[in-house]
Amino acid sequence: MSFRLSYRADPGNPWFSWQYVRDNSDTILAAVREHASLTGRAVLIAVLIALPLSVLAYWVRPLAGPILGVTGVIYTIPSLALFAFIAPYLGTGATTVLVGLVLYALLLIVRNVVAGLNQVPPEVGEAAEGMGYGRWRRLFRIDLPLAIPGILTGLRLATVSTVALVTVGVLVGHGGLGQLIFAGFQNNLYKAEIMTGTVLCVALAVLLDLLLVLVGRLVTPWSARGVR
Repeated sequence: MSFRLSYRADPGNPWFSWQYVRDNSDTILAAVREHASLTGRAVLIAVLIALPLSVLAYWVRPLAGPILGVTGVIYTIPSLALFAFIAPYLGTGATTVLVGLVLYALLLIVRNVVAGLNQVPPEVGEAAEGMGYGRWRRLFRIDLPLAIPGILTGLRLATVSTVALVTVGVLVGHGGLGQLIFAGFQNNLYKAEIMTGTVLCVALAVLLDLLLVLVGRLVTPWSARGVR
């Protein structure tokens, strides 16, 4: 994604400038949209992959170690190295950034979902089996609802982490607000541009985290403390 900036030299080079915001409002909004879009899509895809992996690790205990181990190893790979590995196969488009973000989010979600499922009291599972609940019915009616606090914790961590990691996508031209930050450094340390991208990135992370906290309180009113 390319951004066209309307740059006006500022002898004082302040850290914040309304003039910069007004002149580049379209560019800033485009960066925010791209950042939010990449974050939302990455977290959604990661959840769709992580939930089945977590359930598999919960049901088949010998697989828990390998699943957590593989996702953990992926998480330790530096973002620059990961993008360098993916780019030759997928090119330098948004897909490369998206795949990288999904891979990084997997560990945070899988680890917390598995922890949430493991915290379901054994006696609750035994009671469900005594009532004739099969494995799948117990999963959807008992295990997953009781594991919601853990699931939301993983979702919050993955979301905030993804917001931060999207900025690294500037390496392949799709960094959302990272484009502003990087361009500011290239533009003779244009402070207003750097600060605008940074503040909006932090604000987006805080906003999404607060929204997930609200969702957690709505779906688990009996356990508000569990989604702190």
